[in-house]
Amino acid sequence: MTPRCGLPLTLSLFYPKYWLVWLGLGLAAIISLFPTSFRHALGRRIGSYIYTNNKKRRHIVNTNLKIAFPDLSEDQRETMSRIHLQSYGCALVDYSVIFFAGKKRLASLSEMQGKEYIDAAIAENKTVILLLAHSVMLEFGPPQIGYHYDIFGSYKTSKNPVLDWIVARSRCRHASLVVSRDEGLRKLVKSMSPERVMIFLPDEDLGRENSVFAPFFGKDKSTLTTTARLAKMGKAVALPMFVYFDADQQKYITKIGPSLENYPSKDAQADCTNMNQALAKLISQKPEQYMWFMKWYFTRPEGEEDVY
Repeated sequence: MTPRCGLPLTLSLFYPKYWLVWLGLGLAAIISLFPTSFRHALGRRIGSYIYTNNKKRRHIVNTNLKIAFPDLSEDQRETMSRIHLQSYGCALVDYSVIFFAGKKRLASLSEMQGKEYIDAAIAENKTVILLLAHSVMLEFGPPQIGYHYDIFGSYKTSKNPVLDWIVARSRCRHASLVVSRDEGLRKLVKSMSPERVMIFLPDEDLGRENSVFAPFFGKDKSTLTTTARLAKMGKAVALPMFVYFDADQQKYITKIGPSLENYPSKDAQADCTNMNQALAKLISQKPEQYMWFMKWYFTRPEGEEDVY
């Protein structure tokens, strides 16, 4: 029997303590009907507010940009920081579209580049793992991939069960299986096959466990070895993936790169370096839309000071 995708809509989700969340989702449903120009004008205002008033987040962004792009002047770095947080504001507003827009509308707003790499792997009867980088617009990637393929992946639970329900609901419209990260890797591995495409986010700093230090934009970063282990267990090819909004085309672009060569190998350090370089190459095409507000370099090798 195929596992049921999603979370049940239970009576407890309608308790009074969640009414404001439901009110917010109702407002999001209305906002989703507006054109991209309106949503992004609102999003840029939200991002500008965050840039001006959230000093802690701005500090994290600027620290990351200083590490990743040391040649930028202070003014250039501040400009990129402001544009980044404006893009983040647009992404927050665009969750309305992810949650409530139909499949055909999402497909019309999106474009996939690099589909031939997936097709080539499938033609050779190989399992595919898409290594999705944490861009602000990453949520627009799975619907575009799911429009063409049977996809599955994992998600991180939140403290709010209503948000958990709506996120699982939206993802299950495009995926045949969505697994909570808390459930571990076993269900993901069992679901791997050449008939399904896995989407996996490999770039988060989750500490030292199951990680090695590998360079990412010129500085060592705690990098998960889990991705290579998944590829090995599933006999899969790994393709880097980055999603961004193209203002000229007014579309969300899902960019897929060629499969990682000699991956997985017998060297965890080499595998993580290989993956980080492939992701950085895609991210560099629209660097301001990567999630620079996350603490990518939080875990440091022994003897190194906290960079934040």
